[in-house]
Amino acid sequence: MAQIRIPATFMRGGSSKGVFFHDVDLPTDPTTRDQIFLRAIGSPDPYGRQLNGLGGGVSSVSKAVVIGKPSRPDADVDYTFAQVSVGTPVVDYASNCGNLSSAVGPFAIDTGLLADKPTTAADQQREVLIHNTNSGKIIRSTVPLEDGQARVEGTFEIPGVGGSGARIRLDFLDPGGTTTGALLPTGNTVDTITVDGAGDFEMSMVDSSVPCVFLDAARFGLSGAETVAELEAQPDLMTLVEQVRRVAAVHMGLAKTPETAPGSAPKLGLVARPTCYSTLAGQSIPPDAADLAVRIWSMGQVHRVLPLTGALCLAVACRIPGTLCHDLLTGGNQGDVRLANPSGVLPLDAQVHVDERGAKALQVTAYRTARTLMEGNILIPAPN
Repeated sequence: MAQIRIPATFMRGGSSKGVFFHDVDLPTDPTTRDQIFLRAIGSPDPYGRQLNGLGGGVSSVSKAVVIGKPSRPDADVDYTFAQVSVGTPVVDYASNCGNLSSAVGPFAIDTGLLADKPTTAADQQREVLIHNTNSGKIIRSTVPLEDGQARVEGTFEIPGVGGSGARIRLDFLDPGGTTTGALLPTGNTVDTITVDGAGDFEMSMVDSSVPCVFLDAARFGLSGAETVAELEAQPDLMTLVEQVRRVAAVHMGLAKTPETAPGSAPKLGLVARPTCYSTLAGQSIPPDAADLAVRIWSMGQVHRVLPLTGALCLAVACRIPGTLCHDLLTGGNQGDVRLANPSGVLPLDAQVHVDERGAKALQVTAYRTARTLMEGNILIPAPN
């Protein structure tokens, strides 16, 4: 059977990579779209390498994005994120990808989606209002420009990405209750849930940018400074973490049973007070360089950096008194929350208002870089 060609762009956004499509270039049938994404990325792959597609064997580079005209008047574009499972034929839309959000603005600018609001060669930056259909939230992206196109070169560096680039500002507006409808889905800052065969676990369940559950790393006998390889080399730990995550999904209202919990939500983070550790690049990070240490699980894997949506949620949780994250935080309640992760330290500015009625997440700001890697056509066998 001959292959079909579909226009697509391969992009890096933050510490993730994905295949970007214009909505008008894809069939409207959701099942057919999912088959296209699976073929393009190279899933399912029992060998875990995705050699038959553009994926790279880990969740952070197994992603697809669809960009189209806005479906609401306060946005410039609609953005739908698809997380493609590596080993199973599953395309998950349960959450957004914060990292790839940084590539949406450049994609929209460079491919002419904002032609009705043209820029000039003299413009230094462009604000793009992005409607993320996964969460129903608006992301304000401020993209630096050069000759009317998204600027790529710059001096800004982010953990987990070699080299530097032009700094893109992302403001995630009113990020609370993306999926569950509440910043604290259970109404509590800390809950204790029982996991069959494993006992009781204290956790903070928070829904901001993406639903997450955070636990003290010490409950698992960990310090929070472990490497990705050390964590993934413990099959009992990996199984337990996934079991806890699925039970938490039920308590958060994301699934009726643990077995039906979506793969991308909630994300699970183990948090601890910072200690000295070495990054994946071999850099030594002292304890006073961060306010909190975290290792986050995404799609059954330990994330090599941080899934940005999970980090955004954690930054908000750190600003809510009574959460485990807030209680373990070593820094103050002002300025950026500095999160120590396997690739370095990620600072995030979380603005949370707290009064007698509770906490409200106002905005979380992150800075990323992005770059178009390839554009042309994806070639895949025709979907069934």
